[in-house]
Amino acid sequence: FGIKFFLSKIPISSSLPKGAEHAATATLPAAFSDLLPHFQVEPEDEYIVKNKPVTLTCRSTPATQIYFKCNGEWVHQDDHLIERTVDPATALPIMQVTIDITRQQVEKIFGLDQYWCQCVAWSTTGTQKSQKAYIRIAYLRKNFEEEPQGKEVALDQEVLLRCHPPEGVPQPEVEWQRNEDILNPESDPNFFVTADHNLIIRKARMADTGNYTCVAKNIVARRKSTSAAVLVYVNGGWSTWTTWSSCSAVCGRGWQKRSRSCTNPTPLNGGSSCEGQNIQKSVCVATCPVDGGWSEWSKWSACGADCSMWRTRECTQPSPGTGGKDCQGLDLQSLNCTSDGAEDVALYVGVVAVALCLTLLLIVVVLVYRRKKEGLDADVADSSILTTGFQPMGIKPKNSHLLTIQPDLTTTTTSYQGTLRSRHDTTGKFSMTNGTLLDPLPNGSHTLHNGKLNPDPPEFVSRLSTQSYFKTLPRDVANASYGTFNFLGGRLTIPNTGISLLIPPEAIPRGKIYEIYLTVQRKEDLRLPLAGCQTLLGPVVSCGPPGVVLSRPVILSMDHCSDGCLDNWALRLKKQNYEGVWEDVLLMGEELVSEPYYCQLEAETCRLFSEQLGTFALVGESLHMGAAKRLRLVLFSDAYCSTLEYNIRVYCMDDTQEVFKEVMQMERQLGGRLIDEPHILLFKDSYHNLRLSIHDMPQAHWRSKLLAGYQEIPFYHIWNGSQRYLHCTFTLERLSLSTCELTCQLCVWQVEGEGQSFSLDFNIAKVTARDTRAIDAEFMLMDSSASALAGPSAFQIPYLIRQKICSSLDAPCPNGADWRMLAQRLKLERHMSFFASKASPTSVILDLWEAQHFHSGNINQLAAVMADIGKQEAMIFLVSDGEC
Repeated sequence: FGIKFFLSKIPISSSLPKGAEHAATATLPAAFSDLLPHFQVEPEDEYIVKNKPVTLTCRSTPATQIYFKCNGEWVHQDDHLIERTVDPATALPIMQVTIDITRQQVEKIFGLDQYWCQCVAWSTTGTQKSQKAYIRIAYLRKNFEEEPQGKEVALDQEVLLRCHPPEGVPQPEVEWQRNEDILNPESDPNFFVTADHNLIIRKARMADTGNYTCVAKNIVARRKSTSAAVLVYVNGGWSTWTTWSSCSAVCGRGWQKRSRSCTNPTPLNGGSSCEGQNIQKSVCVATCPVDGGWSEWSKWSACGADCSMWRTRECTQPSPGTGGKDCQGLDLQSLNCTSDGAEDVALYVGVVAVALCLTLLLIVVVLVYRRKKEGLDADVADSSILTTGFQPMGIKPKNSHLLTIQPDLTTTTTSYQGTLRSRHDTTGKFSMTNGTLLDPLPNGSHTLHNGKLNPDPPEFVSRLSTQSYFKTLPRDVANASYGTFNFLGGRLTIPNTGISLLIPPEAIPRGKIYEIYLTVQRKEDLRLPLAGCQTLLGPVVSCGPPGVVLSRPVILSMDHCSDGCLDNWALRLKKQNYEGVWEDVLLMGEELVSEPYYCQLEAETCRLFSEQLGTFALVGESLHMGAAKRLRLVLFSDAYCSTLEYNIRVYCMDDTQEVFKEVMQMERQLGGRLIDEPHILLFKDSYHNLRLSIHDMPQAHWRSKLLAGYQEIPFYHIWNGSQRYLHCTFTLERLSLSTCELTCQLCVWQVEGEGQSFSLDFNIAKVTARDTRAIDAEFMLMDSSASALAGPSAFQIPYLIRQKICSSLDAPCPNGADWRMLAQRLKLERHMSFFASKASPTSVILDLWEAQHFHSGNINQLAAVMADIGKQEAMIFLVSDGEC
């Protein structure tokens, strides 16, 4: 019975290699008769280098026989080298078989299919097959497909050196050398090697001058490209001027000079020298030395008690100066007044002097008395002239308000663009902080239906809330979209908001499946730090979960409300980290291609390339008062009016679709209707408020119930951008219920700035739900597409066609007919460095085209661009969907 049972288990002879039928009858010990063979060693992939054969090894236990099968054919048993041993630990018999594969064997089928081998092991219970081992002929071509080119660059400039290694099997590794020394980007972060082997020097330093070589190597050979000389030059700069030298002349007209040198910095490596003069001369006049001279002697003094008198003189005609000599001689003389009758003379002189002094004193007293008496009345009467002339400037007048000119609303304003009628209302200022002007409006409920790929919103939120890596899960799913995606990519869209997330093919690694969401954050719930002249220019958007790993950047599209002039703004992308702190991750215009974020700013949309998911906000800082935000002015009124009062609500919101959508939904709940098309107003960074007023109403039928002639919204309420629903309500009153026609002028202007005037003419009674739907469809782009699309349905370009375009345009072409020309035809030249840093520049360009033209894209136009470049792949676009 044991023999019969064993024979029923062995494979039939037709499955054995020729000449091996007798070997299958060998038996194993009874203890191992029920075990299948187990491979301890399986054949591995090998490369044939030059003419050296490769050896494949297969080891199994327990096994009666082991044979190799290559490309579906059994290898002859004479080509097998067999070795039998016993495992000392388990006492199981071990069989090891090796074969050699030569280059001639592989070349027989080269080009038809890959050469493979696997071994098959037998036991009394059954057979087992090992994994397939592929044998390839290794090689490395000599010529590089693209070699680096020498460059001359300025200090601190970014440098891109391209390298496309030769074709080889296995794929050659690439390293860069500078002056024969290997560069290590890990030790020097100033160097960055892209996925397609290009070298980027972030900021060129003087030490980076040298010869750069691209080295490709594999198991066959090592190839070096021609060296590219990189010369980092420095343009010269002037030092500061020295102080002026002393005048060249000692006395009179002369010269003085000052100098500077071209050493700040010194020009190096062929950098341009400083322009201008290094020496300046100026005329100077030196003061000549003046010798001192004596004045006249004074008169003799009276004879003193010591019987002497004296006189003096001073060295003041002229005084000595500029190094001149002092006066020589005495400045005091004395004389004995008793000698030669001098005593009597002195007595007479003293008496005469006293008499003269008394006479003069009397005359002065009389003149002063007469003048005071004659001019007393006049001085008192005209004292206001003196006091007015010397009024202190630091004293604030009591009636200081008389010095402030109030705005006159009765005159015609000439600073508007367009025609404005005269304002006849005598009004005062109405503050935005008082009354019902800023009363909160009720929040509407928003329901966005998701695509078929996704679970219900509560289930999706509850499932993600259990994930430990996600700390800021959005709880409001009204303005959210979510779906499940794999390596084929897809798209998430929040309808009617202008917000979408494009997940390109291969962005999610193969074998991974992610549940991804996209949502709009409420600005009131965020603490976005804004300082100085900063303002929020768009919605705050979250996409996640933030911990997923992406192989390629996704594209997040969202509206912005800047005037689009980059010279007026410093635009920053902010990202919220896990602790809730906002960080600047990008300054637009100074992006580095090696960073994980990159922005493209269009007229109304911002496209963010991001290798990480998270919460983002676009913040602008105005550089001068010419910077302006686009405001959308939207007018609503009561759809049905059964009383004498009638309200007109004017919203002043950022010109973005997501804010407009929320206002439309909220007004639809309030029963409001859109009474005029939305208007755009540029709101400048001038610190002036926004004023709104209504004029030219028919006084016989209507009157305004406002106490002021205009309403005013503070500048910072608008500029900050954190308040979404800024609005003014004008309450009007009709004098009769039969009055249904309303004609008026709405004026909106920024104080001391430009403004607009809108003519309103409508019937308050003739409005139906059909009219409201028509207005909604006209002024609000109704996006009826699914909020989540996965796989090929999310893209206009079919996946196979996309691969062919990339393989055609990624390879550099000498005449420029490659991805660079595609970027030029699509007017994306500004982003050349960013595209060049990617492994497949064409793929990134097509991703951007998909993000821009999802609703309005014309694939025939893209085909025309391909035809213009001169690629035959343009004909692929003419293939029907069924053929694709």
